[in-house]
Amino acid sequence: MSEQRGPIRVMVVDDHPMWRDAVARDLAESGLDVVATAGDGEQAVRRAKAAAPDVLVLDLNLPAKPGVQVCKELVAANPALRVLVLSASGEHADVLEAVKSGATGYLVKSASTEELLDAVRRTAVGDPVFTPGLAGLVLGEYRRLAAEPAPAADTGEPDAPRLTDRETEVLRLVAKGLSYKQIAERLVISHRTVQNHVQNTLGKLQLHNRVELVRYAIERGLDEE
Repeated sequence: MSEQRGPIRVMVVDDHPMWRDAVARDLAESGLDVVATAGDGEQAVRRAKAAAPDVLVLDLNLPAKPGVQVCKELVAANPALRVLVLSASGEHADVLEAVKSGATGYLVKSASTEELLDAVRRTAVGDPVFTPGLAGLVLGEYRRLAAEPAPAADTGEPDAPRLTDRETEVLRLVAKGLSYKQIAERLVISHRTVQNHVQNTLGKLQLHNRVELVRYAIERGLDEE
């Protein structure tokens, strides 16, 4: 992916005007570029397609169209979009549904402004950001999914794509739940190089996001080696 140019472009979606305005103001005051806001799901999909944000800060509980559906549609239309869910709910089912719909991270609304700003910046570069305690839950769910039979559409994989040794190494660490920053430190390479390896691996395996990548790795036992 290309280097981030200029401020991170952010869109804030929440049905409470005061909360939405406060979050947008905090983000803008910290130097981020708030390119749009929306108060319901239909509006969010329309405006996000027009404004092309790097990061979508998304509430799940929206009128007109639920947040998970907004996430699913927008990530399908633009796989490079990063979605950070900012929700009042810390319910496990909500977290897992958001991640499965393509969200990169999940923060509960009790987070401080500093935590939100840090989360948006990390989300922009592809790091999964979760409220403490939720990351383990998500990894556990990846493992559960991987234990289920793969969909029938997988017809034998006659030619499994060939990954380089380094790509396999990065994939193994992703499957163990390490952030890109932690992987970079472990392998003594740059954060950008880790991102490039992940993008190349996604392309080779014809996967769309980190959720699918982790599932692929765990299905092949890479997290245990």
